[in-house]
Amino acid sequence: MKEAMFFSKLDDTKVQCNLCRHRCVIENGKKGICRVRENRGGILYSLVYRKLISENIDPIEKKPLFHFHPGSTAFSIATVGCNFRCMNCQNHEISQLPRDLNQIMGKDVAPETIVDSALQYQCKSIAYTYTEPTIFFEYAYETAIMASGKSIKNVFVTNGYTTREALETIKPYLHAANIDLKSFSEVTYKKLCGARLEQVLDCIRSYKELGIWIEITTLIIPEINDSDSELRQIAEFIKDVGPEIPWHVSRFYPQYRLIEKPPTPIDTLRRAREIGLEVGLRYVYEGNVPGEEGGNTYCYHCKKVLIKRYGYQIMENNVVHGKCPGCNTSIDGVGM
Repeated sequence: MKEAMFFSKLDDTKVQCNLCRHRCVIENGKKGICRVRENRGGILYSLVYRKLISENIDPIEKKPLFHFHPGSTAFSIATVGCNFRCMNCQNHEISQLPRDLNQIMGKDVAPETIVDSALQYQCKSIAYTYTEPTIFFEYAYETAIMASGKSIKNVFVTNGYTTREALETIKPYLHAANIDLKSFSEVTYKKLCGARLEQVLDCIRSYKELGIWIEITTLIIPEINDSDSELRQIAEFIKDVGPEIPWHVSRFYPQYRLIEKPPTPIDTLRRAREIGLEVGLRYVYEGNVPGEEGGNTYCYHCKKVLIKRYGYQIMENNVVHGKCPGCNTSIDGVGM
């Protein structure tokens, strides 16, 4: 139990949570949409502070972040809970545990222990991932401050629903994020995960304005968000925010409550990548399909292969001091 950040008191012991863009108004004794923030007597509490449910060492490419210290490792952590209810969630056993089974689980691990583990395993960064990092913000925030003091970077893997005020607070300690952009349809967003598209778009803009390195992921689901027109809308939006932002178009596999759809055809991913490049994005990647040429990094000027990958593994890295050795073009990113 820890008193939550970002809430305001209302009449009759109600509170409004201002951590995520749902901005839940929560009555006394009730929880927000995330099911891990509870109003007790007019005070909002986090129920997942220091309740670690998952920890792993991952390649940074798994987040996926391809332009943030490529080849490094991230100490990845999560608590249970999420402020979305995605029908296709691949981590639903932990993200939806409070919603589906009304349970909050996790072992008590202090922020300094997480930082010490990252140092022990020589991880370049700590990734707040697997579930939605926004909902365990207090835990992530304290960990990120300590990590930054030890020269460890911090990255969010997020659904893009954090409020501007929360982002501004963690901004000095948050160095990168991969943000899901699940669709370019309000109807699809509401049906698929219970959220609003415009709020996600505004959050992406906020990350960019605050100077946090971002990469965007779109999981392409057959017959839901795979039309050329929608893929082009997504690509054009990303370009408007910044053509240097990498776009990961990833293959869907049946999961959780969306099992009637087939895996995404590889040709669809190739088409999405072509659309992104046609629109003017510098870097578009095909995800969840190891061995595809669309998993490599190319110089956007001379088209030379700069980083060759197989899945999350880097086979070859030809970037020299952040530049293409062929034409001396600067390659966007951090630690390239």
